Amino acid sequence: MATDDMERLPDLGRLKLLVELHRLGTMAAVAASTGYGTSAVSKHLAVLEQEVGVRLLTPDGRRVQLTPAGERLVEHAVGILAAVEAAQSELRGTADPVGRVRLASFFTAVEPVVLPALARLRERYPRVAVEVHEHEPEHTARLLRSGGADLGVVYDYSLVPRTVPPELSARQFEEQPLYLAVPAGHADAGRPVAVSDLAEFADTGWIANSRGTDDDELVQRVCAIAGFVPRIAHRVDSLSLVNSLVGAGLGVALLASSGIERHRTDVAFRPLDPVAGLRRSFLLARAGQWSWPPIAALASTITDGRT
Repeated sequence: MATDDMERLPDLGRLKLLVELHRLGTMAAVAASTGYGTSAVSKHLAVLEQEVGVRLLTPDGRRVQLTPAGERLVEHAVGILAAVEAAQSELRGTADPVGRVRLASFFTAVEPVVLPALARLRERYPRVAVEVHEHEPEHTARLLRSGGADLGVVYDYSLVPRTVPPELSARQFEEQPLYLAVPAGHADAGRPVAVSDLAEFADTGWIANSRGTDDDELVQRVCAIAGFVPRIAHRVDSLSLVNSLVGAGLGVALLASSGIERHRTDVAFRPLDPVAGLRRSFLLARAGQWSWPPIAALASTITDGRT
């Protein structure tokens, strides 16, 4: 069969430019990242469209955006490029990953989870650069879907499971028990609390998160099991402020173990009945990106030793 009759395989360099466009958002950003001129990037992507035989880009004002076919090709290209890079590293005998990873994480995971992992990563894989951005899980999922982040650290509650979009993939790495935070002077401050016993707090103000919806939903569901609708008295983002509000007698709160301040003398943390479930932590990435060496290195470093 003549060469002209055969379908041409897309050039790997052009696939990489398409992936970079998806990650960075503009031709100019791709040009700055790769060293190509903007017009050269545009020409290479036009050739890529010819190679695959479908429209990959569509105008969006003065910019371009990926078509559904372009988005789908990016998903395939990430896995293809990762496999090629891994094979080349193996053949060269140098498998150390190189590259940048944009990591989005919720606040309370940054210090106990992310920072120690970055210290270990720097020792093991010094050529992997990580940018940390603090976001609530809902925002992290949007960033991953849009290409604004490469890896996310998110959480949910087993009583309020998170729905993972089909283009994303989640890997659980941690579970934490839940506590009811009450003022230290409360009569039962030193005892565990059954969900049914929460009815005694039906007239008490509850403290919920000011940004994420999961914490609100958890409070609503746990209190529904106890037979009442909670009155949300305060919505704050700072866990330290949550603890202070409880200590001042201005409300009660449900907290995972990483959110409690054990040094406080004005707050008591009562272990909550397992009926209320657990808080679970996950790594989140686009499907197909787990094998990209820098992401694989960071993901394994975060999950090391955690259950």
